Amino acid sequence: MADLTVIILTYNEELHIERCIRSLEKATPNIFVVDSFSTDRTTEIASSLGADVVQHAFINQASQFNWALDNLPIQTEWVMRLDADEYLDADLQKELPVLLSRISSDVDGIYIRRKVFFHSQWIRYGGFYPHILLRIWRMRKGRIEQRWMDEHAVLPPESKTITAKGHLVDDNHKGITFWIDKHNKYATREAVDILNLKYSLLPRDTALQEIEDPQAKKKRWLKENIYTRLPIGLRAGLYFFYRYILLLGFLDGSQGFVWHFLQGFWYRLLVDIKIKEIEEKSDGDVEKIKKTLFEEHGLKI
Repeated sequence: MADLTVIILTYNEELHIERCIRSLEKATPNIFVVDSFSTDRTTEIASSLGADVVQHAFINQASQFNWALDNLPIQTEWVMRLDADEYLDADLQKELPVLLSRISSDVDGIYIRRKVFFHSQWIRYGGFYPHILLRIWRMRKGRIEQRWMDEHAVLPPESKTITAKGHLVDDNHKGITFWIDKHNKYATREAVDILNLKYSLLPRDTALQEIEDPQAKKKRWLKENIYTRLPIGLRAGLYFFYRYILLLGFLDGSQGFVWHFLQGFWYRLLVDIKIKEIEEKSDGDVEKIKKTLFEEHGLKI
């Protein structure tokens, strides 16, 4: 077993939580489920499988995970971030205990490649694979950057990292209605981050800019310095064309088209519509923007 604690954030994940926890059986018994007061059987299932369950009010992913790092009685050298609808593939299950037992003392973090599935279709094109994420780090070394959306784990700038050979698998089975509802909420949170670039609603976390990252840093730079400077209404269409045509998203087949259209065009357009609406209602006034976000979207900035 690896000297590793896994933290899983949950809310109504009875459909996925058993698969997630069971994928960790060969890697570690140290599992914390931080639940946002689920109304289904999530906590019951997690407890029955040996996970330690705690409940804490949810603000956003970054705040919830950092609360877990600061307050859970973690005794291991390493900590891992895992979503409830993700699981370790067979290769990663076998690899982690060996990797962590032999890892060099100067390595502080481990990147893992993630496979994303949509309606049982592996999304291999459109720039979605390999999706490389920092998911394991030495306790007290890593934090989650403070953002409302697209938050990443970050390490001190001098940290050395490696990449595992196995994969995480992201395969959500809740259906399209849940997917649409979830991404509607995501769109509001991403609108906050984009509005923050323009209006400085709250202090910006720049930790990702200071580290060497194989993928996230470049994508963040492109989003903030190129994508967000394109006209609202045009950029969603250009982004979809870039992903679906230039990055060969069409090779993912019919299910891949639905994924790339919804995630690469519909979602991006929805973010822009929300930004435009909030700006029109607030006349660009920072306090009015915050008031609109709270009164109409339930987000206290």
